[in-house]
Formats: sequence, C-alpha cells, structure tokens
Amino acid sequence: MTVTQEHSVTTGITDRSRRTRLIFVSAVLVLTAVFIGLGIWQIQRLFWKLDLIARVEARIHADPVPAPPPTQWDTIRTEKDEYRRVTATGLFEHGKSVLVQAVTERGAGFWLLTPLHLPDSSIILVNRGFLPDRDPATRVASEIAAGPVTVTGLLRISEPGGAFLRSNDPANDRWYSRDVSAIALAKGLGSSVAPYFIDADATANPGGVPVGGLTLVQFRNSHLVYAITWFSLAFMALSATIVLYRRKQI
Repeated sequence: MTVTQEHSVTTGITDRSRRTRLIFVSAVLVLTAVFIGLGIWQIQRLFWKLDLIARVEARIHADPVPAPPPTQWDTIRTEKDEYRRVTATGLFEHGKSVLVQAVTERGAGFWLLTPLHLPDSSIILVNRGFLPDRDPATRVASEIAAGPVTVTGLLRISEPGGAFLRSNDPANDRWYSRDVSAIALAKGLGSSVAPYFIDADATANPGGVPVGGLTLVQFRNSHLVYAITWFSLAFMALSATIVLYRRKQI
C-alpha cells in the first residue's frame, strides 16, 4: 500500500469517526432538550396542581351555598364545582337508598346514599355517611324522622362505571362507585336527578350512624419529584457526553 493510499484510508476513517461523533452528540443534545422540556412541563403542572389545591381548600372552608338547581346542572364541572360546600332541604326517601362499598379511616364498610326530594320536585342523592355493615337495623334510628331535613356537605361529581376491576351490578344492588345516573335508573327516580351527589358533613345522625364528614380530600402532587428527575437526566446525559468527548472516546 502506497503512502497516498494509507493517507486516504486514514482520512476516511477519521471522517467516519467525526460523523459518528457528530451524530452521537446531536442525538444526546436532542435527548437533553427533551428531558429539559419534560422538566419544564412538570414545573407547569406543579403550579397548576398547587392552584387547584388552593381553590379546593377555599371551597371546602367557604360558607355553604344552595345546591345548584336544575337550571345550572348543565354548567357543573369538576374543576370549578367539586368540593363546594352546599346545602339542600327536602324529604329523604329511605326506601330507595343504596349501599356503596367503601374503605375509610373507620375501616371497610359502605356509604349510604339516599334520594333527597326537594320542593321543586328535583332529587339529589345524598351520601349520608359510613355504615360498618349492610344490616338495615343499624340505621333504623336515623330513618324514623319523616319531616323535612336540611343537609349540608360537599358537592361531589358522579363516579360512573364502578371501581378498579369491579363494575357496578345494579341488577343485584351491588355498588362499587357512586354512579348517580346508574343509581337513579336502578331505583326508578326519574329524570329530575341532579348529576352530582352531596357528601354530608359530620352533623350527627340519630343513633350515631351513618357517620358523615369522612370525605377524603387528597391530591397526589409528585410533579416536583418528576421535574427534578427529568432535569437530573438532562444533566447526566450532557455531562457524560462532555466527559467522553474530551477523552475522545466518542
């Protein structure tokens, strides 16, 4: 092999090496930019979540307002209405109550949802509170009063479908989520049923059950951890590339 041929081969290898290094560095820079973008997105999500928590806290501690009437049902949205403190006065229809499986700070048991008939002929399902078992005798004392009652609590959005891996079974009166429309249909409550339900507050019921005021208001907020993770990956990718580049290993 002549000197010219050797020089050509060496030049070719060097050019390929440079192209490989350029491609590798470019790929790492793109990946770093993606990591940084994801980190920034998580920071944005963090501030959104903090704002949501602040708004929900304000609703929970605000003075109660009348429960939204039928004319406002179409405008009810989770982001602006859930966990508002509301109040409603009407007559309970205990014979059409349903038990929804629940796990609370008091252990496993059931939520007792009962239709509340309002003076304007509309109906609101009220989660009156927690029961430890299905025994009707447990709640007899709380169902004796026949007159109008005033309920104060938190507005909650319907929970359609059921729970994780467990669908509601209306035919057998087995409920795993507070699905307002399905319960209304199963109990023949008609079409004037609010698209939300009320979680009753801790006002004591006769006989001590059901136990209200057990609404768990909790928001998962891991956005800061995710942001730090993405920014860390960006830093590590860029740092490793710089070190390898200086050592001429890429």
